[in-house]
Order: sequence, then structure tokens, then C-alpha cells
Amino acid sequence: MKRRRTKAESSSEDPEKKQKSRSGSKDVSPSKTSSSSAPLSKEFRCSICLDIFTDPVSTPCGHNFCKTCLNKCWDNSQSCNCPYCKETFMHRPDLKINTTLRELVDHYKKKRHEKKPEVLCDVCDERKLKALKSCLVCQSSYCATHLDPHLRVAGLKKHKVMDPVSNLEDYICQKHERPLELFCRDDQRIVCLFCTDEDHRNHNTVSLEETQLMVQDTQQMIQDRVKKIEEIKHSAEVRKRNTEKEKAACVELFTDLKRSIERFHTELLEMMEEQQKAAKKQEEELIKELEQEITELKMRNTELEQLSHTEDHLHLLQIYSSQCNPRKNRNWPEISMKTDESLQTLRALIKLKDTLQEKLMQTELKRMQQYAVDVTLDPDTAHPNLILSDDGKQVRHGDIRQKLPDKKERFEMYENVLGKEGFSSGKFYFEVQVKGKTDWILGVARESINRKSVITLSPSNGHWSIQCNGNVYSASADPPVSLHLKVKLQRVGVFVDYEERLVSFNDVESNSHIYSFTAQSFFGKLYPFFSPSPFNGGKNLIPLIITPVN
Repeated sequence: MKRRRTKAESSSEDPEKKQKSRSGSKDVSPSKTSSSSAPLSKEFRCSICLDIFTDPVSTPCGHNFCKTCLNKCWDNSQSCNCPYCKETFMHRPDLKINTTLRELVDHYKKKRHEKKPEVLCDVCDERKLKALKSCLVCQSSYCATHLDPHLRVAGLKKHKVMDPVSNLEDYICQKHERPLELFCRDDQRIVCLFCTDEDHRNHNTVSLEETQLMVQDTQQMIQDRVKKIEEIKHSAEVRKRNTEKEKAACVELFTDLKRSIERFHTELLEMMEEQQKAAKKQEEELIKELEQEITELKMRNTELEQLSHTEDHLHLLQIYSSQCNPRKNRNWPEISMKTDESLQTLRALIKLKDTLQEKLMQTELKRMQQYAVDVTLDPDTAHPNLILSDDGKQVRHGDIRQKLPDKKERFEMYENVLGKEGFSSGKFYFEVQVKGKTDWILGVARESINRKSVITLSPSNGHWSIQCNGNVYSASADPPVSLHLKVKLQRVGVFVDYEERLVSFNDVESNSHIYSFTAQSFFGKLYPFFSPSPFNGGKNLIPLIITPVN
């Protein structure tokens, strides 16, 4: 039979002090315990239908809804967003039932629908009133009147109270008659504080509050992983779309190349056939003319042979003189049968090669431009001599050193500035207008690049760039490489493939390649790098301009 304790026993019990000192945690007040079931009920309710979950699913942002409710909500909307926090998803998530949450909900439903017996106050003598709370320390249930001492008396206020239950023995250690307030991880059971001095000595125990937090943390981990799965799926879809775009671009390129080759092949055959006809016609005309001259020469030779037997030397001399001055003929030994057929064929092949190279470069540039990023200059890194535009898209040399805050990010030795955003993976591309400038440097640099002292701009120092010095171009390689360009640069495209360890520079206006750094050593973030170079007496006043990618 359950033993009841008097108020004096409950309030003066020495083990209570022992419990407080050993547990190291505060006792739950009546107000906290009484509200413990309300949040649990709220956590199991769908914010759309406001009812207990049916087939709960989790969104990538971590909120839970009934599967049917969420599907109906998205079916009636042109976009997919969370009904609770309004976060919008690029693609409709593939909803999977949260089995852990469903099991908790099913357990909650089962407990909720169980017929709970009415709990009466253990202190009322005559007419038993309905109990408002049950005390785990006193092992009794109290109505509002008899609960009052637990709300006023200092010692009783430390007792653990909960919503009234008829089976208080289930919440009490039957061996020590103490509240079951600890969870033994080794034995996977709930124990009291005194149990830890006996059977569960040196076991790994935590408070029930900590256990509840662990459950909540586990649910959060599940939500985080669901969200990560959605992010991975989204990244895979983006990568798939980009791959499809590149495949389509390649198909388009080779289709154009095939058409170009077929067209040039047809034109080349037609040209060769026309050249062959012209050469044949020329040969026939020359042969005809030669045969005609040979006939005339044979006739003259016959006449001369006949005249050679006459003694009328005067007549012979006259005829010989007339035959020695025939019509003007070609100088046959000097006539060459060469035609410009080979030269024209060579020119056609060169034209075909140049056209194919141009189309390849156009396609390659379009592919790189798909990875265009919005670059903005970082004023915290700008050398004091540089002047940045308000929108952060232009930089020029001001020829006057400004008074700026001394920051570790700022360049102090050379007139350089970096972009705000760095990149440690993937591909990125941006374009810069250099038209009208006589000197400039453009590229990318590591976040760790030396900003306070003298350095050589080179890959070994974490810097990849090309530069113009008095309209002479070079690449800042190890050692520097002179660039012999056919045209003056107007707009430069910079492309970086982090995984492929590539930095490539291209002339946007002429669709031509300038220079590439390959098989480089990247680590950490890479930042866009700009230097408009010295003022040069006003000759180099024009700014470097970050331009939108068309």
C-alpha cells in the first residue's frame, strides 16, 4: 500500500538537500511543469490544418506539415514556399514522410485517446476535490487549496510537481521512493538519484530534461539532414542543367562547323572545277595557236626550198625578207603553264581554318560567360591612392593619398584593390573594360597575398594576372611572358576553374584567347584583382570598369 507523507516530513527531509547538491540542476517549479504538455501538443500539430499530424513531412527549412496539406497548398500556388517561414524553394521538394516524427505522433495519439481516470486530491477529508497537481516528492495529488503550500513554502517550492496522474508509482522509484528523474544510458532505463549510489554507480546518467533536449536535437539533426539532401539535389539539378547547356552548345558548335565545312568544301570543289575548265580552255587555245604557227612555218619553209633553186637572187631576197618578218608571235620558251590554282586553294584552306578557330573561340567564350558573377570592389582593401565609384564597379588612380582607416586588408605598398567576394570552388567569370588606358593590371589573387610590403606579382606569390605597361602586354608568370597581340585590348574576360586549376584571359571584342595559367596550385579563396596603375601625369586617368556580361 502506498505510504503518504506529512507536510512536515516532506518539507524537512534531509535527502532533499542531498538531491540538490548531487544533481547540480534546479528543480522544476510548478509553473514550468504544468505547461510541459502544451508545447508537446503544439509540436505535433500541422500549422495548415491546425490538427495533429497525418503522415508528417519536413520541408528543407526544417518545418513539419501534413503531407496532404502541404501538397494541396503547393498545388494551388505557382511557387513552392514554406507556409510557416515563407522560405521559397527553387524546385518543388520531393516530400518523404518523417518516420521518426510519425512514430512520436502515433504514440501521442494513442496516449491522448486513452481514457484518463479522474485524479482526486489525497488530502481532502470529506468531499474529495479534483486534483490540480501531483507531487513526485510527496507522492500525493493536491487540489488548488492543498497545493497552495507548494506555491508559498520555500522548501515545498523545490518539489517536482506535474499534471495530476493516478499512477504516481510509475513516476517513483519503488526501491528508494524517490522521483525517477535520471536516465541511465548504460542500462537504458529511468532511475532516481539514489540509484546512482548503488546499482548504477559510475554509469552514464543524464537528467530527463537533458534527454528531452537530446530528442529535440535528434529531430533537428533529422531536419538538417533533410535540408542538406534537398540542397544536394538542387546542386545536382543545377549541375545537370549546366551540363545540358554545355552539351547543347557543343552540338550547336559542331553543327555549325559541319555546315561551314560542307559549304567551304562545296565552294572549294566549284572553284577547282572552274580553275580546271579555265586551264583547259587556255591549253586548247595555246595548242591551236601553236599548230597554226607550225603550219605557217612549214608553208614558208617549202617556199624557201623552192626559191633556193632559182638564180633570180633579187627576187629570192625579197621573198626571204618578207618571210623573215612574220606576224608577231608569242615568246613560247618564256610562257609558263603555271596557274594560281594552288595559291587559291591555300587561301581557301586558310580562310576555313580561321573561320573554324573563330567559331570555336566564340563557343568557348559563351561557355565561360555562363559562369559570370557580380563583382564589386571592396573599399576596405583599396590602396589610399585609389578612388572607387559609389557602385563599386570602377576604380582609378587619384594621384592624392587619402586618409583612410588602417586595416589589415588594405594594400599599402601598391595601388591594388580586390573584389568583395572570394571563391574557393567551382567556376567564375567576369569582364573588365580597359579601353583608353595605357597601364593596368588585371587578374585574381589569393586571400593571403602580401598587402603591406614589396612582392613580385607571380603565381608563386599567390597572384595570376596580365598587365599592360605603355601598351606593351605581358603575363605575370614565373618568369614573365611577353604577349604579342594583333589588336589593342578593349575589354578583357577573366575565367577561373578552381577544380581544374585554370586561370584564363580572353579578348572579348575579338573573341580571341590572350593567355592561360594551367595546372596551378590553389588553396583558400581567390579574389578578383585590379590595379589601374599610376596616374602618369593624367595620361592614365581612365578607370578600370567592371562591365556586365552580355
